[in-house]
Amino acid sequence: ELEAELEAELEAELEARRLQYAHLRDGLLGGLTIDPTWRQMGEVGEFVRGRRFTRADVVDAGIPSIHYGEIYTHYGVTASTAARQIREDLRPQLRFASPGDVVIASVGETVEDVGKAVAWLGEEPVAIHDDTLGFSHSMNPKFVSYWMQTEAFHLQKTRHVASAKIKRLSSSALASIFMPFPPMDEQERIVEILDRFDALVNDLSIGLPAELAARRKQYEYYRDKLLTFEEAPA
Repeated sequence: ELEAELEAELEAELEARRLQYAHLRDGLLGGLTIDPTWRQMGEVGEFVRGRRFTRADVVDAGIPSIHYGEIYTHYGVTASTAARQIREDLRPQLRFASPGDVVIASVGETVEDVGKAVAWLGEEPVAIHDDTLGFSHSMNPKFVSYWMQTEAFHLQKTRHVASAKIKRLSSSALASIFMPFPPMDEQERIVEILDRFDALVNDLSIGLPAELAARRKQYEYYRDKLLTFEEAPA
C-alpha cells in the first residue's frame, strides 16, 4: 500500500508538470492567436515526400533512415542518430531530409497522432519513408518541432486530416497551416526554455521520473530488509 501511495503521489505530480509544460509551450508558441507575424508553412519552407522502403531493407550498417512508425515509437522532439539503417544500394531511389529539416509523419491511427514531427539534427542526410514528409526551412528546427505539438497546430491540422480509417495529412494541407515566425533570437530563447522544461518532465535520468524510480528502489530495499529473516540458531 505504501508503494502504491508513493507512486500515485509522484505520478499525479508528474502529470501536473506535463500539463504545466503544455500550457507553457502553447503560451510561448503563440497559443491560439494568429497575428501578423504568423506565416503559412508553405511560405517559410518546402515539403518533400519520402520514398518507400520496407523492414526487409533494414541492415546493420547502411543509410540512416526514419520510418513513419518510428516517429511515434522511438523519437522525441529531435533526433541526431537514426533508429534503423537501410541498404546502401537503395540510395539512388530514396529521398532524404537534410540536417536541420523536420520529418513529419503524414499517416497515423488517429487525428491526434498524425502530423507528429521530429527535428533531424544528425550530421548527414537521413532517408525518409514515403509516409513521411521532410520540411526544409530556415527556422530553428527544434522551434518547428515544438510548435507542431501545440494546440494551435492541432486545431488547424484537424480540418485537413482525411477521415478514412487511416488518417492522412498531405503536404498541401500542411503548407496551408499558419505558424508563428518570430526573429531567430526569439526562436532560440523559446527553444532554450522548452528544452529545460521538456527535460524535467520527460527525461528518465532527471526530474520526477527519476524520483519515482528512486522511491521504488527505496521501497523495495526496505521491504526486502523487513521481510528477510535470519534463521534461528539450532
